[in-house]
Amino acid sequence: MPRGSASAREPLSRGRVLRAAIALADAEGIDAVSMRRLAEGLGVVPMALYKHVADKDDLLDGMVDTLIGDMPALQAPRPTQWRGAVRDTILGARAVVAAHPWARRAIETRTVRTPAVLGHMERLTQLFLGAGFSPDLTHHVMHLLGNRIWGFSPELFNDPGGAPSPTKRRTSGTPDPQDYPGILLIAADAQARRPGAVGCDEDFEFDFALGVILDGVARLHRSKWASDAARDGG
Repeated sequence: MPRGSASAREPLSRGRVLRAAIALADAEGIDAVSMRRLAEGLGVVPMALYKHVADKDDLLDGMVDTLIGDMPALQAPRPTQWRGAVRDTILGARAVVAAHPWARRAIETRTVRTPAVLGHMERLTQLFLGAGFSPDLTHHVMHLLGNRIWGFSPELFNDPGGAPSPTKRRTSGTPDPQDYPGILLIAADAQARRPGAVGCDEDFEFDFALGVILDGVARLHRSKWASDAARDGG
């Protein structure tokens, strides 16, 4: 196929470039995404891409924005149903991120609050405000939710690749399991509840944490919580 013939059939656009970049990242990982590889896949010269994306950072911002656009935007039918709408919106975001293994890393490394990023934050903010939450409580709830609004939560010492690193490094010694009876107890209990399972059930843990957070948020809302009173010890 001559270079540029695909472009002649379907004009190049920012949206088409971004979707092609997402497909490349899905297939080969985010590190495989380059202007050269993307141009080859689209059947154009690399310079043609710069009419639609300014640089690699703009490309990554656009890829993230495109995925955010795929996230559901739910409205609470009634103020009392805010929790279900928030939960479904966040779990919808999680489903989008889970479908693209590179997305979490890309979201975590973005530093620009694009209109798409702000739009997702605004939709969640309005769910709380529409339920009668004060701006003060809503502000702190958004901080509390943190990265969970994008469908993932921070994990301690979690290897996103899912495999141990082969690199050997110096340590202060080999841990003796008997020195950590609490961890052993938790591990044994988890293994008994999920025989044969490898690692934690991340979807369950995410949903559990989100439920606990929203339970606490609902309690604060009912008590008319305010940050100035909390600082004063009230």
